[in-house]
Amino acid sequence: MARTAIQPQGLPDPRPRYTHGWRVNDTIYVAGQLATDAQGQLVGPNDIRAQTRQAFQNIARVLEAAGSSLRDVVKLTVFITDMRLREGYHEARQEFFPTDPPASTLVQVVALAVPGALIEIEAIASIG
Repeated sequence: MARTAIQPQGLPDPRPRYTHGWRVNDTIYVAGQLATDAQGQLVGPNDIRAQTRQAFQNIARVLEAAGSSLRDVVKLTVFITDMRLREGYHEARQEFFPTDPPASTLVQVVALAVPGALIEIEAIASIG
């Protein structure tokens, strides 16, 4: 089994706490991505659309570093702090997955690791 840690350029290195992603054979597992920029600062305070876009951009960076892209995503798990933000999330997700979106789970949580974060998204992609 081929197993490779993924640390993309443009994202802070979170190790040893966790790794942004792992490629295991032809499957890529992307850790939950928040709406943070290259300096680890929250993007889009109180704006679910901006935070969703940034989280997907971060996922795309991890996937690209592994030789993949968003078009290879087969599963998303989404953690959101308020279900009333669901429509804004869906609108922003449509920009990245206009047709045939991945299988998805949406879960409401009390809080996320970064104060002010409204959403965290993890992904699984299959390539090959």
